[in-house]
Amino acid sequence: MSDIDCLVIGAGVVGLATARALALAGREVVIAEAADGIGTQTSARNSEVIHAGIYYPPGSLKAKVCVEGRKRLYAYLTERGLPHKACGKLIVATSEKQKPALETIAARAEASGVSSLRWLDAAQARALEPEVACQIALLSPETGVVDSHAFMLSLLGECEAAGGSLALNTPISGWRRETEGFSVDFGGEEPATYSVRTIVNSAGHGAPRLLGQLAGFPSAHVPKQSFAKGNYFALLGKQPFTHLVYPVPEAAGLGIHATIDMGGRVKFGPDVEWVDDDQDLVVDPARADRFYEAIRTYWPGLANGALVADYAGIRPKLHGPNEPMPDFRIDGPEIHGVAGLVNLLGIESPGLTSSLAIADMVVERLAG
Repeated sequence: MSDIDCLVIGAGVVGLATARALALAGREVVIAEAADGIGTQTSARNSEVIHAGIYYPPGSLKAKVCVEGRKRLYAYLTERGLPHKACGKLIVATSEKQKPALETIAARAEASGVSSLRWLDAAQARALEPEVACQIALLSPETGVVDSHAFMLSLLGECEAAGGSLALNTPISGWRRETEGFSVDFGGEEPATYSVRTIVNSAGHGAPRLLGQLAGFPSAHVPKQSFAKGNYFALLGKQPFTHLVYPVPEAAGLGIHATIDMGGRVKFGPDVEWVDDDQDLVVDPARADRFYEAIRTYWPGLANGALVADYAGIRPKLHGPNEPMPDFRIDGPEIHGVAGLVNLLGIESPGLTSSLAIADMVVERLAG
C-alpha cells in the first residue's frame, strides 16, 4: 500500500486546480511545492487575463481548454464572489497590412465556438477608447481580468476542505518507478522518502527537468525546455483605457498589450526576451525604449517618463526562437506508457484561464 495516493508536484494555479479536482473526486492528495508559497512563478507573474479562446488553432488542446476553461472560470468566480471583471478587450490593427492577421483571429475564434467578436472601424474603436489609434479592431467582450492570487487561495481552500494537503518548501530531490507506483525523495528541512501511487507533474518551469530525472522514463517524451522572459512596465498617471488593448500578435506572444488589474492599475507587457536562466526576474529599465515605441503605435498619447519598470515572469516554452509554437501537452500513460503519471508540459498562457478544464482532463487521464 502506498504512503501517498496522489502527489501533485507544483502549487501553481494549474497544480492547485488539479489537486482540488482530484480531492473532490475522492482521491487522497498531497501537493508538494518547492517554494515557500503558492503560485510564486508563472501564476504570480502574468497579466491575470481571462482569455476568450480566440488565438489558438481550432481543434487544438489550447483552444479546447481555453474556451471551456473560460466558461468554467467565470462561473467559479461569480459563484464564490471572487474579484474579477469581464472588461473586454480591443485587438487593434494600426495599418492595412495587419488586417489579415485580425481576419485569421476572427476565423479561428468562430471555428473554436467563440462567436462574440465584433468588428469595429476606426471611429467605432475611438468611441470605445478615445485614446486608441487604429484603422480597424476586433472587440472581444468575453475577455476579462481576475485576481489570480484570490483564485489560487480559493482552489487551495477547497482542496484542503476535501482532504488534500499542501507541503511548502518541499522540493523533489529524486524519484523512481516501482512495481506499483513510485518512490519519491522529498527534500527540505526534513528529507524523507515515500511511496506514491500516482503523480501529476505540474512543476511548470521544472517539469521537463524533473522528467529527465525519472530513471527509465522514455527520453522521446522529455521535451526540450526554453525560457521566454516577459517584462512588464507600469503606467504612472491617469488610467487611459476602460478595455484591455492588444496589438496584433507576434511570433512568441500576444504583443506588448495594455491590461488593467482589479485595482485599476495599468501595466504594459509582456515582451519576449529569450533567456537561459528561469530565475532571471529583474526588469532592465533600458527596455522601456522598446515599450514606448510599441505602445505608441496604438496609443500615440503616451507621455515621456510615464512608464516605470515593474515585474517580469518566465514562460515555460517547449520551443525556441523562430520555432513554431506547439500545443499544450497533457501526457498521460496512453502517451508515454508509464502507469499512474500525468505530465503537464508547456502550460503557459492561457494556462490560468484553462486551469479548471485542464484539471478535469487530468482526473480523466488518471481514471483511465
